[in-house]
Amino acid sequence: MARDFYEVLGVPRTADRDEIQRAYRTLARRYHPDVNKDPQAEERFKEINDAFSVLSDPEQRARYDRFGEDFRKVPEDWEERVAAGAGAGAGAGGGSGFRWSTGGGPRVRYSTGGFGAEDVDVDDLFGSFFGGAGRMRVPGADQEAELPLTVEEAYRGGRRTVTLAGPDGQRRYEVDVPPGVTDGQRIRLAGEGGRSSGDGSAGDLYLRVRIQPHPRFRLEGRDVYVQLPVTPWEAALGATVPVSTPGGDTAKVTVPAGSSSGRRLRLRGEGMPGPRGAAGDLYAELRIMVPPRLSDRERELMEELAAVSPFDPRRT
Repeated sequence: MARDFYEVLGVPRTADRDEIQRAYRTLARRYHPDVNKDPQAEERFKEINDAFSVLSDPEQRARYDRFGEDFRKVPEDWEERVAAGAGAGAGAGGGSGFRWSTGGGPRVRYSTGGFGAEDVDVDDLFGSFFGGAGRMRVPGADQEAELPLTVEEAYRGGRRTVTLAGPDGQRRYEVDVPPGVTDGQRIRLAGEGGRSSGDGSAGDLYLRVRIQPHPRFRLEGRDVYVQLPVTPWEAALGATVPVSTPGGDTAKVTVPAGSSSGRRLRLRGEGMPGPRGAAGDLYAELRIMVPPRLSDRERELMEELAAVSPFDPRRT
């Protein structure tokens, strides 16, 4: 059984969006595979992203709260179809008034008409209403597959051709990837999921985005982190240096004088695009690099600096 998403993020079911965001950022930093070398960290990181992608989306969170771990198996318009079918049969078997049970499979709970609190099978229920002749058309199940993307592909978006293996062989799909998709986000392909029993409508296919590890960029939500190598004199004296962005552009960042390794410099709005809001930020993390080999003059200057400087980082 899958872990409860609220338990994964360590938040109560009443948590608001800000609480969920803060919990995600903390856990993502702790378990990111680039930072945490524990063999289980990558799976934990995926679990955290999966939980965040659902609980940060109001519509998905509402479905999850109602249906639990089976929420992805429930077609989005299932309740309307059931209600419509119940309305058509009200004269034959009493009032409508359906709601989902928490069990697995396509079952509903009939809340009026004398059935009480018993679970009722959809086919059995409508078969009795219509004498078997008007049995409800059960739609196909929703399906899910992974869509691997590089950081750059996720940043830019665009049209992708995706090939998936199925029971009838391989199928190709043309997918429009919106700019700024995040790890764990789902892209819906309407009607491309499981086939129905009878002549009902097909389910939907959901492609879950999986952003691949990158040698330079690290993502936390829409924020992008990149290591920025600087020389000792740039860090000590201050400088303006170039930094690459996931979009392929080069931005300029000002390194304040007296900076040390690990200092983060924020470039607002240079992170992943936000389709429905503000873009994320880019954080350049300073890493002071020294020349692998010193010239005679460089060594002379370094030795002179060592002789005159009272600075001792181990006592600071």
